[in-house]
Amino acid sequence: MSVSCGVGCFFLVGCLRWGWKRCTYIGSYDSTTWPIATAEEFEPVPRICRIVLAVYEPDLRNPKYPPPGGYRLNPDWVIKRVTYEQTQGNAPPYIIYLDHDHSEIVLAIRGLNLVKESDYKMLLDNRLGMQMFDGGYVHHGLLMSAIWLLNQESETLKRVWEENGKSYKLVFAGHSLGSGVAALLTVIVVNHRNRLGGIPRSLVSCYAVAPARCMSLNLAVKYADVIHSVVLQDDFLPRTPTPLEDIFRSIFCLPCLMFLICLRDTFIPEGRKLRDPRRLYAPGRMYHIVERKFCRCGRYPPEVRTAIPVEGRFEHIVLSCNATSDHAIVWIEREAEKALDRLKECTETVTTAPQIPKIERLQTLEQEHKDALERAVSLNVPHAVPKIEEGESSGEKSTEPCEDVGKEDRSASKARSKSSGARTNWDDLARMLFQKDESRQLLLKRDAARPI
Repeated sequence: MSVSCGVGCFFLVGCLRWGWKRCTYIGSYDSTTWPIATAEEFEPVPRICRIVLAVYEPDLRNPKYPPPGGYRLNPDWVIKRVTYEQTQGNAPPYIIYLDHDHSEIVLAIRGLNLVKESDYKMLLDNRLGMQMFDGGYVHHGLLMSAIWLLNQESETLKRVWEENGKSYKLVFAGHSLGSGVAALLTVIVVNHRNRLGGIPRSLVSCYAVAPARCMSLNLAVKYADVIHSVVLQDDFLPRTPTPLEDIFRSIFCLPCLMFLICLRDTFIPEGRKLRDPRRLYAPGRMYHIVERKFCRCGRYPPEVRTAIPVEGRFEHIVLSCNATSDHAIVWIEREAEKALDRLKECTETVTTAPQIPKIERLQTLEQEHKDALERAVSLNVPHAVPKIEEGESSGEKSTEPCEDVGKEDRSASKARSKSSGARTNWDDLARMLFQKDESRQLLLKRDAARPI
């Protein structure tokens, strides 16, 4: 009897300790050791958030839901606006905005629409380990959406970039569902820059706001120099390892799902998570906006922490009443603007010439990326590479997705890549990933392990 009571007390104490640690865990703990971002690198984030918010407005000249201070955008610079009726469910609505003030061409994609069936179909078009891409795993539905979007807009983006002297940056941005599409768009474009007029890698970037987990860890670290994810404090989506399709099946019972995930992940070792090549993560370099502290009421002046984490990459579910509100693009834009103002105030107090810190910070960012790549290799992350190869950085990466692609497909692909005047057809990428069976149905080539 005494033994059974002792065992019961032991388990009771253990459960109470686990419950206390989980309930007192706050989002700011994920980035405690990260350095503070600079105003220069974080400056585009509030502006990009406003451009994404503009996708929700049918008319920028007469906005219905402007953020504080307005959109601060020129309606005449909106090159193209695409709605659900025009995408026919293949992609979320988006706009192409030519920002002459900052020399940028921005393609902004809206987030999930809870009343649109096509958005749910895109999320549900995936299974764990279903789609290999560029040596890792990605979300299949989001990848197909990215390919469709590039097939539609590659000529427009190429033309606008060339008309502006080939000096403007090409920026892909999205929120929630759109962040996953934007991130995979960036990965495809970076590997096929010759199809967009040979745009340099340094002129391509992506801002994933409230990012979805859309790619495996090796890809998330590999493209951290071009993809930037922005997370507000306790946002649930970047922390939820459960596949997106399961999250949004349970959207109306999200607290229950988050608690069960939290309980399950307690018993999964960190090393096992890192060694699972199918596990998806939020992409790129992380910018974490922190504004709340433990056992303190209200919001504090936000600060921005940044890093390229390998282990501990938002792996802990935060049981917080703000987990869903921190996912809203409206709150992210508002807090990002406050954080940027605070960073600028700190910068103004520096008496050193600004050019020197800027150069040093650029070198630091590059070194952080190299260190993260090496760290991923040292932790035996599947398919991790110690550095980006020269061919990739110069845009000469091979376009064949797998070893069993026929010679005819390869020669045709090379001929199309060399022809700068011909129209780019991104459906070729889909044909490389799929094959038709006897009934003419598309089947996924599951052994596609080489990059496309």
